[in-house]
Amino acid sequence: MIIRIVRLTLQPDAVAAFDALFAATSPTIRAFPGCRHLELLADTSAPAIRTTYSLWADEASLEAYRSSDYFRSVWRQTKPLFAEPAVAHSYRSLCVVDA
Repeated sequence: MIIRIVRLTLQPDAVAAFDALFAATSPTIRAFPGCRHLELLADTSAPAIRTTYSLWADEASLEAYRSSDYFRSVWRQTKPLFAEPAVAHSYRSLCVVDA
């Protein structure tokens, strides 16, 4: 399982447009082969920061999505909304502890 976390610092006047774009595109992203989970998080102290949290079956699934025409299309719409470049990290889960 691959965990993908992407921090997006948006222009303050672009937050609503980004949220709408995410709502419109997330069903298609969730339907990509290997996508197990996708959610959008809002920073509690910085209203113009969003973070996407997604789970992928494996690196090949994530890379297939990232190299897809759909990703490129969404990215072209998303990138102009940024105030700073996106910061992305991928992780592999090593241990799960449930409370």
